[in-house]
Amino acid sequence: MSDPPRSPGVLGDAQARTGGGDGPTAPHHRVLTGPAVESAPEPVVAVDRRGRVSLVNAAARALLPGLAPGVPLDTGVAPGWLVAAAHGGPDTGAAGAIETVETATADEPAGTATGAAARGPLQGRAFTAYAAPLPDGHTAWWLSDVTGLEDAERSLRSERESTAFLARASARLQSSLNPRRCVVTTARLAAGHLADAAVVVRLSRDRRPEVTRAVFDGRLEEETLSASPEEMPGLAEALAGFPPVSFRSVDPGRIPAWLLPEGFGRPAPPTVVPLPGSGEIAGAMVLLRRAGSEDAGPEDDTVTRIFAARAGAAISAAALYAEQVATVAVLQRELLPPALPHPEGVELAGAYRPAQSAQSVGGDFYDMHPADGPGRETDVVLGDVAGKGPEAAVLTGKVRNTLAALRLVETDHVRLLDLLNRALLSGPQNRFVTLVLASFGAPDPGTGRVGLRLTSAGHPPPLLLRHDGTVEAARTSGTLIGVLPEATATTCSTTLLPGETCLLYSDGVTEARGGPYGEMFGEERLADALGSCAGLHAQAVVERVGMLTSEWLAGREHDDIALVAVTAAHRTPLSAVGGTVRAGDDR
Repeated sequence: MSDPPRSPGVLGDAQARTGGGDGPTAPHHRVLTGPAVESAPEPVVAVDRRGRVSLVNAAARALLPGLAPGVPLDTGVAPGWLVAAAHGGPDTGAAGAIETVETATADEPAGTATGAAARGPLQGRAFTAYAAPLPDGHTAWWLSDVTGLEDAERSLRSERESTAFLARASARLQSSLNPRRCVVTTARLAAGHLADAAVVVRLSRDRRPEVTRAVFDGRLEEETLSASPEEMPGLAEALAGFPPVSFRSVDPGRIPAWLLPEGFGRPAPPTVVPLPGSGEIAGAMVLLRRAGSEDAGPEDDTVTRIFAARAGAAISAAALYAEQVATVAVLQRELLPPALPHPEGVELAGAYRPAQSAQSVGGDFYDMHPADGPGRETDVVLGDVAGKGPEAAVLTGKVRNTLAALRLVETDHVRLLDLLNRALLSGPQNRFVTLVLASFGAPDPGTGRVGLRLTSAGHPPPLLLRHDGTVEAARTSGTLIGVLPEATATTCSTTLLPGETCLLYSDGVTEARGGPYGEMFGEERLADALGSCAGLHAQAVVERVGMLTSEWLAGREHDDIALVAVTAAHRTPLSAVGGTVRAGDDR
């Protein structure tokens, strides 16, 4: 506490010159009430050691008309907190506080320590009384009006609490992009700081109110109702964003029962607060206080307005994010490789592992189109679109859809690829794609052999795994799709014996960098990996090659990886297959 605003020289020197005396007619009374003290701007009251008033200046008489020299200082003429301070005892009357800076000496009466101070209300204002010891056991009390100081301190405390609340609220609201969690957090924060309960109302897709009620004791209620927001005055306007920034107080008798938390009781007039979002209203908040609660002041309205803006922005951002996630999920379902069927006599298996930076959709893809009639072939395509990200994903979808349509009117691989090339060149994109086509018909019913047509367009040729573990590259090649005016390619026709496999793969496998020196996996290691899969089913082949590639990567960054295995079914034992047919023959 700061030093009291006192003038000990005036009182001390005056009393020293005139001597002591306790009676009201003592000589020092005339001196103590001289011009310097009498005209002092602050009230001054002096008491003797027996608790009688020995001095009252003009300011003190105006503040406490009952005080006069010789009158006992008691609660009949002074507030209880001042009487208690002057007599050195606890205040049994009005609320007040006594603070002591230094302990009284043995020569000073109780309650007159240098620096002693008392604080309390007086005529609707706040005063602090500072003690100044005088000779002969007299004590002067200087009363200072500290109403403005207390108001400033109270305002500062409130401002600090509000700032801390808003900072805490912002941190919690920004910690999640889940719309429901943001709504619950908004209701709970408002119920814990702005009111006794808070209700957040949002409209569902079918325009029904989604209500989240929170009470200061931690209770939470959530439900979607069939009620109309029009039942609550001001709620429909707030949900429509009008008025956008002001609040609306509502007659408590018009609050619908569905808005109140269970067991809340009779509320005071509630406040309807819009929650402005990003470009559109995010919802509305109804603040509920119990009947008899203190009304919110202008400072509370300011905090509420700031909180509503931050909550609305958080809810709106979370809702937008959820909508985007749902949209991306729908697109991903269309762009991700399909589940492969099980054609009669043929095993199909695929694996897709996007680049780590591409999350779940990248530039590699595979697709399968089953035979759509007798004598027709099943078509398998595996491709790699240049680049990554949304643009590559869009082109992937375009290539897949175009191929699905073109194969209905064109079965020749080379002509099909040329039509696809023209379709891509006619569009605005400047990306290209490499791919490989594989077509097979029904297996031979006697031997189980599967005839296969393979065509590569700028893509690594498929690998053929024979039953003895030999691995060969199919003799096919071609130009990129989407670059040259005319696409050219050669088609390889071959046959798979039961248990033999054709592996289609993307360059994400051969270009996977790993091992002790960061080398590429390469075609040779891929051929060795595939050779170790002799006699395995298609799914096992894909899993083993994928596992060996992952072990080589050892967690490093990689490009998209796509694998498709086409295996002639194992229904015919290899020992029963007549003759020895070497891979590489056109069979």
